[in-house]
Amino acid sequence: MTKIKKIMKADTVWMPRKDWHDRFNSLKNVPPIFQMVWEAAPGVVAASLLIRVTAAVLPLGMLMVTRRIIDAIYVVTSHHTKLPSGFWHLVALEFVLACMVIILGRLVDFCDTALNERYTRHVNTRIMRHAATLDLSRYEDPEFYDRLERARVQGADRVGMIQESGQLVQQVISTLTLAAGICVISPWIMFALIVCVVPEFLCETKFAFLGYSLSVGQTPARRELDYLRILGTSKESAKELKLFGLGQFFSGRYESISKDIHRENLELAGRRLVWGSLLALLGTVGYFATYAYGIYLTLAGALTLGTLTFLAGAIAGASTNIQSVFSTFSHIADHALFLTDLIEFFAVKPKIYSKAGSLPGPRPMREGFEFRDVSFCYPRKSKPVLENVNFRIEPGERIALVGANGHGKTTIVKLMTRLYDVSSGQILLDGIDLREYNLEDLWKNIGVIFQDFMRYDMTVADNIATGKIDERNNAFRLRAAAFKSLAETVVQKLPQSYDQMLGCRFAGGVDLSGGEWQKIALARAYLRDAQLLILDEPTAALDARSEHEVFQRFADLTKGKMSVLISHRFSTVRMSDRILVVENGRIAEQGAHNQLLRSGGAYAEMFELQAAHYR
Repeated sequence: MTKIKKIMKADTVWMPRKDWHDRFNSLKNVPPIFQMVWEAAPGVVAASLLIRVTAAVLPLGMLMVTRRIIDAIYVVTSHHTKLPSGFWHLVALEFVLACMVIILGRLVDFCDTALNERYTRHVNTRIMRHAATLDLSRYEDPEFYDRLERARVQGADRVGMIQESGQLVQQVISTLTLAAGICVISPWIMFALIVCVVPEFLCETKFAFLGYSLSVGQTPARRELDYLRILGTSKESAKELKLFGLGQFFSGRYESISKDIHRENLELAGRRLVWGSLLALLGTVGYFATYAYGIYLTLAGALTLGTLTFLAGAIAGASTNIQSVFSTFSHIADHALFLTDLIEFFAVKPKIYSKAGSLPGPRPMREGFEFRDVSFCYPRKSKPVLENVNFRIEPGERIALVGANGHGKTTIVKLMTRLYDVSSGQILLDGIDLREYNLEDLWKNIGVIFQDFMRYDMTVADNIATGKIDERNNAFRLRAAAFKSLAETVVQKLPQSYDQMLGCRFAGGVDLSGGEWQKIALARAYLRDAQLLILDEPTAALDARSEHEVFQRFADLTKGKMSVLISHRFSTVRMSDRILVVENGRIAEQGAHNQLLRSGGAYAEMFELQAAHYR
């Protein structure tokens, strides 16, 4: 059974009570969105409302003028009298009002365009800034990714609600003014118009709710489509795509998922077409029935020809506006449903944050870091990654973390940098719990290059400056960092030096080898000039000569600083003051290189296995 069949088990288009509750409950999303709209462009919002209110009352004014013109013409033609004084002024006034309708319509479109642009920029900026505050664990949760994807799409795609909200104000005012004119002649005409439109509104509301339910259900599939599209077109996957013949597999899977989504959407659209068309005809019946009643009253002598003209225009305008009011309101409620994830995304708060009255990071660090009975388990995992880990790192000390993949080395770094908080135990910095320090100030004292470092499609200077963005315009500091990491030799080969665009995403970009990218990434760590330097597999992509040069400099540049090195190459870790062997989430042994070799433990065994390849 497809998603749409699960959603639409009943053939009726009438909405159950729970759906109505959810429907109207979603309207609570509208005020926060309006608040963001006002924040984005308060002047444009005020001008747009003023223009729309003015435009809303013009139709009634034009009908009143037309009524007087028609009545005057009827009197002249039937009684052969002269035109009354001021007749041509009425014609001129109708012309002016018609011109105002056109001009105000153009102004509304201009305001909508300006408002949509500013709102889109404002909400997307807010999404990026809020996402940057959230915990790293959120990005490892598929459900959060679904919500983030919907929030990102909604930030751009739901700008239509802004325009429709303005339209709703204009439509309501126009409807009220026209209804007042109709009610003066016959209140029953207005009642009949409303009764004939309500079923269509209920139908649209029902299908809007079903559309939202279907869209939510399709989010994981749409994310998979985006991933498959990236796999099928990215530079990173191109080699394996060709060599392993994966092109047909990825494109076939993309086509299959796309067809399922298309079939579900088309089925819902077809049902909406049938029911919507039938009930829309009822609204048309209501219009012509009331129009015919007006003709009957005129023939009976109860209305003048001018009044009939006024009534016909008012009925047409009111009928159209009533349908538009219900339709626009339904669309706004539709948007409000989709905006649920955007509002909920902004409501997500980080669990790792700076407490009130948090301490500044110590400068200098006098006692270093201490792990005291630290255990940690990743969210939604049952098995701990670290268990009762204890060790210290003193100021000026260089330690290395070694061990098999998945045993907790990188997790230790994530806890030390407080990207995660410990599940139990404590991490102390200068004898104080890490959670007592201000986060941003703590991070300013730490320089980290992870194994999966970012390759930014930016200039060389910007790539290095991401290590300390405040130094972006400090050419001397950037060059010094590049010299320390050996990236200077890479930059010298580039046509535009530090202004060279890197990567293949933008025109004029130059891609680098893995080792060259790694040197650029190392330059970020050196630019930071932090008290603690952490390098997670920093030379994995370097050749033997470059690796030797990097670590010769690394040894010199880390003198007097704390440093943590994670590496599988024992030729590099042996220069550390102390080596910690991480095994099954515990510190199995620790000591200097020669000391660990003499002990004949896990480190000696791993060293001998690696050394055997070079004999």
